[in-house]
Amino acid sequence: MEQQERMVEAVLFAAVSPVSIRELGDRLPMGCDPAEAIATLRRRYEGRGVMLERIGDGYAFRTAADLSFLMQAETVEQRKMSRAAIETLAIIAYHQPVTRAEIEEIRGVAVSRGTLDQLIEMEWVRIGRRRMTPGRPATFVVTEAFLDHFGLETARDLPGLSELRAAGLLESRPPADVMGVPLVERDEDDDIGDGDPAEDLFEDE
Repeated sequence: MEQQERMVEAVLFAAVSPVSIRELGDRLPMGCDPAEAIATLRRRYEGRGVMLERIGDGYAFRTAADLSFLMQAETVEQRKMSRAAIETLAIIAYHQPVTRAEIEEIRGVAVSRGTLDQLIEMEWVRIGRRRMTPGRPATFVVTEAFLDHFGLETARDLPGLSELRAAGLLESRPPADVMGVPLVERDEDDDIGDGDPAEDLFEDE
């Protein structure tokens, strides 16, 4: 088991993106149990400067969140996204898998090809499975890069209405259609991730 942990640790350390259990199984010798090695490594790295985190279906080493201030550069260049891109990204994140026609129905306006191209180019959105409906339209979903950027394990960790209100980003009685995205109210005891404030959520550093 110790040797398995070393091998998994080496693969994850060298990987440029999260690695799934299946991918680890393909790399390790026959008879290895990558899932057990991952579980042991996660416990071993708890509370340390580097932690082993689950990101989507994969695992990756990440700096402990409370030490992020040590990694900050003196200057940070941020690329502002257009309102159309922010709204489109929010709709995809909360309603995925969603088709272009459904995005347009929620927003109430047409979605330009350039907006979707920008999100795909940023690698925050990808094309999902086609719907088994006439025309077989493509769907759009958020990527692991999106989850990784905002410190989310899954899309379920996106903030709900109560979290957005608590952050002062929504009025206490918001309109039925917030930014064109009818969010679903979550229970207070839902397992919600501690992401960045929603007003910073869609800025690409």
